[in-house]
Amino acid sequence: MADKTNASFVGMTPSGDAALGRVQLAPEVLEVIIGIATSEVNGVIATQGNFASGVAEKLGKVMYGKGVKTEWADEGLKIDVYCIIEYGHSIPTIAAKIQNEIRQAILNMTSLKTHEVNVHITGIHFED
Repeated sequence: MADKTNASFVGMTPSGDAALGRVQLAPEVLEVIIGIATSEVNGVIATQGNFASGVAEKLGKVMYGKGVKTEWADEGLKIDVYCIIEYGHSIPTIAAKIQNEIRQAILNMTSLKTHEVNVHITGIHFED
């Protein structure tokens, strides 16, 4: 996943006396924050990536931004997360927790407010 619809940096311009310059965040930074926040929710097994991220993980590289799509629109930041959950957990409850965790993490770390956080459950993991 990890699609970037806007390859430019997300920028914030401070106002008032604190206007010392512009703060810019690469979209990859947001994806890592979102991936970590999602993985911390109880019941989430993994985020669903694409073939390239699967190969990279098999080679030992941790891909925190996999399964995350961000888009900067006129309304604000739109986020799509694709994840696999553990069998036995309530899907609506886990989806709401994922949305809350992502919103809080983005707000606390970047001061950006999210417009949409869409959670896509792509699979259910059963115990072996």
